[in-house]
Amino acid sequence: MSAMPTRKILHVDMDAFYASVEQRDDPSLRGRPVVVAWRGARSVVCAASYEARKYGVRSAMPALRAERLCPDAVFVPPDFPRYKAVSRQVREIFLSHTDLVQPLSLDEAYLDVTDPKIASPSATATAQVIRERIRADTGLTASAGVAPNKFIAKIASDWNKPDGLFVVKPHQVEAFLTPLPVAKIPGVGKVMQEKLAKLGIATVGDLRGIALEELQQRFGSFGAALHRRARGIDERPVEPDQPVQSISAEDTFATDLPLPELPPHVHRIGEKAWQAARKTERIGRTVVLKLKTAQFRILTRSHTPDVPPASLDEFLRIAVALLSRVELPDDTRYRLVGVGLSNFHDAEDDERQPGLFAGEAAPAEA
Repeated sequence: MSAMPTRKILHVDMDAFYASVEQRDDPSLRGRPVVVAWRGARSVVCAASYEARKYGVRSAMPALRAERLCPDAVFVPPDFPRYKAVSRQVREIFLSHTDLVQPLSLDEAYLDVTDPKIASPSATATAQVIRERIRADTGLTASAGVAPNKFIAKIASDWNKPDGLFVVKPHQVEAFLTPLPVAKIPGVGKVMQEKLAKLGIATVGDLRGIALEELQQRFGSFGAALHRRARGIDERPVEPDQPVQSISAEDTFATDLPLPELPPHVHRIGEKAWQAARKTERIGRTVVLKLKTAQFRILTRSHTPDVPPASLDEFLRIAVALLSRVELPDDTRYRLVGVGLSNFHDAEDDERQPGLFAGEAAPAEA
């Protein structure tokens, strides 16, 4: 029985996508620090050009902070219908090479080119042709990572940004991963980094030296995932046509907190979830709040309004209100909070779609 061929996976990521579209369509913005965001106390950055990133401006950052970091930035309100139109152009380019395309958002996707539609000497050559076609058809640049699996391809695509290509061949996986910080592993946030640091683990190479049994004992099923990723193992297939069903963000606190101290954290984490939801072409109807107590008890509360939330303020108001439905003793402490949207449906099925993606999120009044 012949062995399965090594998979050839691409992760293609458009460079500063929203900001680049704005600079492409308005020559006066080229070479200037552009921030795609509505102004206002509750607004967050959708995208920042590379000129703005030099000042520390990043997506999902509060717009007010971005303005402080880069006073000369040009703020441009998002135009999601225009970004979606460009995204569809890029998607068609992907599909001309393989049917195995898994979009992650408007500006990035995984492609399995193990058996491409168009004859190619290598996955690297395919990635280069795709990047050249994107540039020719859209006037924009994209970076790509080429690797045997999704985990490594996604890291690789960020290696030579912007307008870069980076390849990790199967025999290079271990050497590539060894010096990387453990933060490169999905799911390893600040709290997990601190826990690993206490074990003397700072890099993927350090992590590889810890036995599976110890990782499982300390971190349960996530310990097994850490063990696999440290060895560059990721068997997840590229799954095309997987409509978004839910989007969420969560955070584990360094210190357990009482319920009255949670609203600011619901706001902070909810902004991340809302930002991620705006990158999809679907609309979430249900707002979800997740809490984990100090005793690891998990609670979820949700609310489905008559009309899907049409602005960040509305979304956060519902999420914070869900805290009032938590009926545990006053001395209960919470170690984690998560905020998200679920019950997604296609945008064209909802009358409020133009509001959600095109003009609704006018900045909140100061």
